[in-house]
Amino acid sequence: MKIDKIDGKILEILQKDSATALDEVARQVHLTPTPTWRRIQKLEAAGIIERRVALCNADRLGVGVTVFVTLKTAQHNAAWLDKFARGVRDIPEVMEFYRMSGEIDYLLKIVVPDIRGYDAVYKRLIKVAELSDVSSSFAMERIKYTTALPVEYAP
Repeated sequence: MKIDKIDGKILEILQKDSATALDEVARQVHLTPTPTWRRIQKLEAAGIIERRVALCNADRLGVGVTVFVTLKTAQHNAAWLDKFARGVRDIPEVMEFYRMSGEIDYLLKIVVPDIRGYDAVYKRLIKVAELSDVSSSFAMERIKYTTALPVEYAP
């Protein structure tokens, strides 16, 4: 799907607040509600808008400590990866999980209440599959955080 400037503006508005009223979105993109709604439906049908969610405050939910974990493994086969990926997906504190290129094999972003909470997650993590190295870094300060993707690169 080709995204024009109006679609891009709709995406910017909804990424800031998906609960923005349709009339307000339409006003901001200089359309009436009906064509605006059709555009939103097309963006959803094309998978550009994957889902609409509520973003929660980690501190208020008691998980204000962010830990970035790098993992190395001696295992590089599909069966191991499948087992490991399933196991990691079942750990709710793991917010993001990436297979990497370069020196490390996997990168995880984990949220916990404190170091003791991370230790509990670590113990679950090492039970999932054999790992050769686990290294953890605790975020001291969040300087920038956004869930809004830049839309200007869309084809």
